[in-house]
Amino acid sequence: MNAMPILAWARTPVAPVGGALAACRPHELAAPLVARLLADAGLPASAVDAVVLGNALGAGGNPARVLALAAGLPERTPAITLDSQCCAGLDAITHACGLLALGQADVVIAGGAEAWSRAPLRLHRPTQAGAAPVAYEQPPFTPWPARDPDMLQAALDGACRLGLARTAQDAYAQASHARALAAHADMAAEIVPVHGLGHDTYARSLSAERLARMPAVAAGASPDGRDCSLSTVAVSPKADGAALLLLATPAACARLGLHARAHWCGAASVGGAPESPMLCAVDAARAAQARSGWRLDGLHALELHDAFAAQGLAFCDALGLPHAAINRAGGGLARGHPIGASGAIALVRVLGELWRQMRAQGGAGALRGMACIAGAGGLGTATWVEME
Repeated sequence: MNAMPILAWARTPVAPVGGALAACRPHELAAPLVARLLADAGLPASAVDAVVLGNALGAGGNPARVLALAAGLPERTPAITLDSQCCAGLDAITHACGLLALGQADVVIAGGAEAWSRAPLRLHRPTQAGAAPVAYEQPPFTPWPARDPDMLQAALDGACRLGLARTAQDAYAQASHARALAAHADMAAEIVPVHGLGHDTYARSLSAERLARMPAVAAGASPDGRDCSLSTVAVSPKADGAALLLLATPAACARLGLHARAHWCGAASVGGAPESPMLCAVDAARAAQARSGWRLDGLHALELHDAFAAQGLAFCDALGLPHAAINRAGGGLARGHPIGASGAIALVRVLGELWRQMRAQGGAGALRGMACIAGAGGLGTATWVEME
């Protein structure tokens, strides 16, 4: 597939569930981003041919269509909501590029939005008359209950199997929070204030003493007896947030006089063992490396949405990368996890980091980046972009 011009990108702040964005619905999070994208590109709303939105917790309906209408796009604008859980934001962008490549659209807005605070309550309908409905938190991701663990349990099982000690997990999380705090000003350019909030709220300073006091949310040990429990800080919190990209075909850019700030160059989506979902990001990164021909250790920005510290450790160990090579401004651990938006947020982070580097070096040479994420049920997606 040909590279597709990226005209603009933006994201909301990310706030934990019940926080500053708790009153916002998905379209209320994402509509201000549409306005920013169109303003940055100098395009009218009438130029947008389609909206593709990742969303995992909306429980049906079509949040993409609601967003398109709320953002003032023409009623003729088609809208597609995509749910591949955590991978949905990146997969929506891939789908949008497919529309562009197939000639189904010239200009598309794509990404993800998740209002976890406003997610509807879930109930299993009773199968017998007079029985009460049963509440549930997580839908099934496989047809086999024995291979469909809770996400927290899956992360703990992986940490124990790989021997990822709690101390190593906590140290990884501590570094992620520190990087996020240090990059607070750098991230301001990519964030559109929403509901009075203009920055991510979760990152905090974590001393060794504070880490030692963190309770374990899942306890376990490796086969050799090493404590591999997951502490509170080693798990990305449930969160609200959104991120969108504005993309176009090369022909549309030439016709409309648009300037591409970067290019979407490709994506890889893979499946893996459902009981080990966090490792699917490794498989996606390997597939992306093979398809793109780009070395992961040569990228100028590499983002992994690390829902768990164990996931970040396993990713770096499997790919031979130092921990500092990924998430240079902190990752999901220091930001939060708005499921269907997390992948798109990671890609906006890549683009923001490349843009910062491009301006710092005066625009000489091409810069390359990649965003990776894993999803429930054993899915992984990686997307690579270039800026010059």
